[in-house]
Order: sequence, then C-alpha cells, then structure tokens
Amino acid sequence: MSALKFIPHILSWAIVVLVLLRGFSGQRPTVAIAGNVGFTVGAAGTFFLFGSLPVNTLFGTIRSALGVSFLLFWGSSVVAIYRSTDRGVTPTGERFLGTPLGAGICAALAGLLAGAVGACTLQGGSGTLVHLVFLVLAAAVLASGARHLERLLPDSFRVSPSGMLAGVVSLLLYSSSSILRLDLFSPLSMKVMKGIHDFVHQFMESVLVPDHLFIRPIAWKLIGLLFGKEVGFWGGMAIWFTPALLVLLAIQLQRPPSVAHIRQGAQRRKLLAAAIGRQRSLLVVPLLTVVILGGAAYRSSFPAVEYWDPKPIPVTASPSGEIFIPKKGEVDLEDGKLHKYLFKRGERQARFFVLMSPAGSFTVDLDACAICKPDGYGQAEGSVICYYCKTLIPLDTVGKPGGCNPVPVQFTEKADGIAIDGITLINSWTATVRATTGATEGGK
Repeated sequence: MSALKFIPHILSWAIVVLVLLRGFSGQRPTVAIAGNVGFTVGAAGTFFLFGSLPVNTLFGTIRSALGVSFLLFWGSSVVAIYRSTDRGVTPTGERFLGTPLGAGICAALAGLLAGAVGACTLQGGSGTLVHLVFLVLAAAVLASGARHLERLLPDSFRVSPSGMLAGVVSLLLYSSSSILRLDLFSPLSMKVMKGIHDFVHQFMESVLVPDHLFIRPIAWKLIGLLFGKEVGFWGGMAIWFTPALLVLLAIQLQRPPSVAHIRQGAQRRKLLAAAIGRQRSLLVVPLLTVVILGGAAYRSSFPAVEYWDPKPIPVTASPSGEIFIPKKGEVDLEDGKLHKYLFKRGERQARFFVLMSPAGSFTVDLDACAICKPDGYGQAEGSVICYYCKTLIPLDTVGKPGGCNPVPVQFTEKADGIAIDGITLINSWTATVRATTGATEGGK
C-alpha cells in the first residue's frame, strides 16, 4: 500500500484543525489536544475493529455518523437563517461551545470521525500496523503545522459557529468521498431518484384509468424525464449544497450595528467599515465549503476505482428451453467473481450474471434492477455497484429483491452446473427493462 493514499485524508484533517482553532479561538490548547487524541483513537479503534466486526457493519456505522454530521450541518444552517436578523441573542448551545468542555468535545468528535475515515483506507487487510502508525504521526505533524499557521492569520479573520460546522463537515465528506462505502453523495442522489420514481408511480396508478387513455404520448415523454438519473443527480445536488448556501445567506442578512446614537460621522463610518470587514471574513469558510462540497460530489460521481466487469458470454438454450451453465469450464463459477452472460431468443435478449456469495451459495440475477436503467453492474471488493446510480450493494445481499439490488432469477443448482429456464429469464428481463426505460430490448 502506498502512503500517498493517506495524503487527502491527513490534509483534510489539518484544515479541519485550522478551522476548529479559529472557530474556538479562546480554547486553542484544548482543541489541539482533544482533536489529536480523537483522531488517534478513531484511527486505531477502527483499524483494530476490522478484525473483530463485519466489514459492512463497521463501514455502515461510520457512514451513519457522517450522515448525522451532515444533518447537523443542515440544522445549524436553518438556525443561522432564523437568527440572521435577531440581534443580541446567544443560544444555550453556542454558550456551551464557548466553554473548554464544549470545545474539547467538538474537537474530539471531529477527530474521532476523521481518524475513522482515514483508517478505512487500511481495510481489507491491505494495511499494516506500520501504515496505521504513519497515518497517526502524519496527522499529528500536519495538525501541529495547522496550529502554527492559525497563529499567523489576522485577528480580523473570524469563523462563525455555523461556518465552523460547515467547514468541518464538508472536509469530512470530501475525505470520505474517495471511499466507495463511505461516500454519501451517490446514495443521496439514488434516494432522490427512487423517491421521485415511487411518487410518480403511485400518483399515476392512483389517478389514472386503466391503460392511461387520457395521457398523450408527449405527456409520457415529459413524465419519463422524471425517471432519469439526471433528476436524482440535480436533486441530490440541491440537498448537498443548500446548507452551505443558507449559511452564506444568513451571514449576508446580518444587520449592521446601530450607529444612530454616534454623532461623529468619522466614527460611525469606522464602526460600519469594521462591521463590514468582519462580515466579509465570516464568508470565507462557507465559500470554501461550497468548493469542497463540489469536489466531494465530483469524486463521488467519478470514482477512481476499477471494477471487475467481464464481457457477457453468449449462451443458448436446449430444445426444452433450459440454459445450462457448467460450474467448471470456460469460467470457474466458484471463484467468487461476477460472471455475465447474454441469452438471445429471436429478437429478444436478456443479460444476466452468476455469482457465488461469500457464504458459498450461488445467485443468478439480471444485470439490471427494478429502479434504474439497465446499465448493469460491476464488482468491487465486497460489493457490486450499479453503474447507473453508483449505489453499492454488499455481496451478501445480492440475490435478495428490492431497492437497487439486481433482480433475482429462479434457477436450479445441479452437481455440475446451474440450470435456468430461458423463457422465464427473457420475460423477467423484458418486464424489468420496460418498467425502467419503456423499451423491450437489452444491451448496454
């Protein structure tokens, strides 16, 4: 494993420390110590838990924690808007953050999550204790550098509580976006797409008469636009960026201090200029947050991962309509890899794959799901991925219906191979593709 793999994570952590130090400017020693301790505990704890907990459970827990942090970001942005025109009121939460205990807890939690994300690059046995030590030491050195850099920043540069949370969360999301099982943006887009798909489907079924007699073809084309991944992508983008934009708006809406009681014009102008300068400095971190979130969305949409995606092997059926695939032969079905096949019957065709799960059982599935267009699946470590919406499906759930899981196909396992009914396979593929694209042909 190359140490270069850690660089994005430790750089992100160093910037997190910089933001925290400036946000908790009165509690710098506490923040520095708590943050480094949290990072060390998070990295070491995650590394050693890989040996005792199921990988999917551990990744799921960390991704849930990232999701909670994003929800907190959303909540703080709404509160910031609510308070943007309310002068002189400091919520209890902000007063708590101003104490050493509050600052230490926030820094420790941020470090804990950042360390866990960094240690996830070591999963799957590809990392050693030496890599862990290097990760922790490099993070500590860069955090120390961030502390010295923070001292050089002008006192006029400030970070609001909501801006501080925006910066920390966006950096954590950026750091996790390079790890498929921790990425949040692609699953968010998929859930938006699925939500719109389900809403339109239920609405159409509840208000239309059979065969949709009163719907013109052009209306169906417009409805079809709602089933494209572009809707999910842009809907996800809206949810992804809105809290950062709300924080920016809240800062812009802050009222300037009242200077009506000051008689001297020069003094009034000085006070207003200082207030405008403080307001502009508060905008810096939220503006950077927008850029960082954009980088996270880009990395999520274009992951630097190579997938196992074999070319479909053509197969035929016997006179009785049975497709038989031997366990040993051109391919070894028991090697744990996804093996794709293409079956044609007249002008109709179906694409499917055979996979042996980590538990040792076979599953036969369409190379498509009941939600997305049939762009197919690729296999990465411990999961398969839907190429259309980039949703990861753990290997132990492949073969189970629902969601973005591949549509399972009935089959019979024999001593020397897998038997599938060709007519059933073709009909299942046709129904699935028609439901998701309105077409009846296969192919990518």
